[in-house]
Amino acid sequence: MHPSVYRPLIETAIREDLGSAGDITTAAVVPDGAVAVASLNARVEGRLAGLEVAAEVFRFVDSSLTVERLAVDGTDMAAGSALATIAGSASSILIAERTALNFLGLMCGIATLTRSVVREVAGTGVAVAETRKTTPGLRALEKYAVRMGGGANHRFGLDDAVMIKDNHIAVSGGVAKAVAAARAAVGHMTKIEVEVDTLEQLAELLADPVDVVLLDNMDPATLRRAVEMVDGAMVTEASGGITLANVRQIAESGVDVVSLGWLTHSAQSLDIGLEIEITTA
Repeated sequence: MHPSVYRPLIETAIREDLGSAGDITTAAVVPDGAVAVASLNARVEGRLAGLEVAAEVFRFVDSSLTVERLAVDGTDMAAGSALATIAGSASSILIAERTALNFLGLMCGIATLTRSVVREVAGTGVAVAETRKTTPGLRALEKYAVRMGGGANHRFGLDDAVMIKDNHIAVSGGVAKAVAAARAAVGHMTKIEVEVDTLEQLAELLADPVDVVLLDNMDPATLRRAVEMVDGAMVTEASGGITLANVRQIAESGVDVVSLGWLTHSAQSLDIGLEIEITTA
C-alpha cells in the first residue's frame, strides 16, 4: 500500500487527537529532553496488518524518531511477540502512541477475522471477500487488512465496477433492462455484476449473462442449484446470511466467492500494546 494512501489519514487522526492545545498531559509531566525506547507488542495471538501505518504515525509526529520493524504484515503473531521498537523523544512517542495503536489494532483485527474465515473454507477453492461496508475514510486500510488475512478485495467504490442490485432492478424495470442499460453506458473494460434473489431471476439473467452474479441470501441447496444453472457462464458470488458457522457449507455449494460485510464492520480490534522505558532525561 503506497504511503500516499494513509498519510492524509494519519494527519487527520493526529490533528483530531491533539485538538487546539496539544497533549497537555505529556507537556506537563514528561521532562524536557527525555529520551526513551518503546516496544509495540502483540498481547494476543493474531494476524499482523498495518505495521507500516503505525510506524508512519510515529514518524509523522516526529521525523527524528527511529522505528525498527520486527515483523511483517500478513504473518501470524504469537501473544507477547514484539512487532517494532521506537526510539527517540519520549514526548513524541507518547503523543503518537494511541493513534498508532488505533490503526494497528483495527487492521490486525480485520486481518485476524479474515484469516479465520479463510481457514474455515480451506480446500474449497472459494475466495473470501469483504464488501463496501467499511468505516468511512478508512476503506483502503480495511481492504488492505483483508488481503493480509488471506482474503480478496471486492470493488473499492462505486466507480470501479457496475453492480446492479435489487433496488437498481426495481427502478430500471427488470434484470434485462438494467443489464442492457449498463452495457450501453460503460466501456468494455468495466465488469458488470448483477444481484439475484431467486432462481427465476437467475434464469432471466442467463439469457444474457454478465461477468459476475451475486446470489443473495440463498441457502446451500439453492446455491448448489444456482451453480449448476450458471455452469461456468459467470463468476458466482454468495452473500447475505453467511456466518462463520455456515460459511463452509456455503463454500461447498460450489460458488466462486463469498462476500462478507462483517469482515470489516464487525471485526474486533486486536489488543496491541506499547511499553516505554526512559533511557535519559
